[in-house]
Amino acid sequence: MSAQPEVFEGSCLCRKVIYRARGPLGTMDNCHCTDCRKSHGAAFATYIEIPRAALEFVSGQEEMTTYAAPSGTRRSFCRACGSNILCWVEGDPTVEIAAGSLDSAITARPRSHIFVRSKVSWFDIQDGMPQYQAYRRDG
Repeated sequence: MSAQPEVFEGSCLCRKVIYRARGPLGTMDNCHCTDCRKSHGAAFATYIEIPRAALEFVSGQEEMTTYAAPSGTRRSFCRACGSNILCWVEGDPTVEIAAGSLDSAITARPRSHIFVRSKVSWFDIQDGMPQYQAYRRDG
């Protein structure tokens, strides 16, 4: 008897976009890059990595639009309410789910702060997690 994979659900603010991610969930990090800060309107964005094949849309995929940033990162969000849902790089087998879009409770916690070279001056990181100037060094 094989164990059933965990299933996590998420949505946008207006609930037009609803998705499922089949677990286990991957790594979770707080990203301070300019793209993440600007797209979320916050000091940083928290994303959880999953295999692209583990993501399915229950409804509203046609309600999403994608912005390709000059950095090459693509960000998909609900065109009705503006909620950030996904972040990815073309050709990468993984996608990043905006952690704040999850409706399911999770036990995962961020493991680091990345791209702190771009962090805002008015936020001091004081949680003791590792900080990286760019990407994590451990992959």
